[in-house]
Amino acid sequence: MEEDNTLNIEQNVGNVDGDFTKSITINEDPGSDGEMGDVEAVIELTYNIFAYIPELLFVSVYALIMYAAVLYITKKIKG
Repeated sequence: MEEDNTLNIEQNVGNVDGDFTKSITINEDPGSDGEMGDVEAVIELTYNIFAYIPELLFVSVYALIMYAAVLYITKKIKG
């Protein structure tokens, strides 16, 4: 017996003129069992991490430059 895993969300707004009904229907891919395997999850996580490497490098370098600037200013103030 095959289970129906279709997600159906509906939201209705009360007594106002016009149709304010919003429907969201999410269907799984045909042939998918609805669960993600461990290997697939690790691959997706790795892909997501690699997508943010340029931003992480920029923020890290910026933070190190700001830290060096604070140390330099502190050294100059103290004499």
